[in-house]
Amino acid sequence: MVEEIQNKLQLEVDKYKAVQKDYHKALAQRQQLDGQLNENTAVKQELDLLRKDAEVFKLIGPVLVKQDLEEAKQNVSKRMDYIRSELKRIDDMITGLDKKQDAHREAINKLQQQFQLMQMKKA
Repeated sequence: MVEEIQNKLQLEVDKYKAVQKDYHKALAQRQQLDGQLNENTAVKQELDLLRKDAEVFKLIGPVLVKQDLEEAKQNVSKRMDYIRSELKRIDDMITGLDKKQDAHREAINKLQQQFQLMQMKKA
């Protein structure tokens, strides 16, 4: 019986570690997306400061290619919308992983209590 609880406990700890790994990965993705959103917000602000007849260039590989100002603004806005939707998806994922972590923590605590009770009964 003690060995069975030990195995369950080890399995639960392994699951918890896997969820923690996913959680940290999601946090890293969120940080990266947040940085990209800040960068694109700065670009949009700069584009908004330009006059309508200003020349805008886009870096494609090693070449600067002339781009229409309105097209550049639209591209940046679309990119920002996409990043926001990805941030929402990641935030939802983080919330779900938080709940999973809590559930695994509770299960680990219960199994630890059972294990301790079994150890006391043996002694």
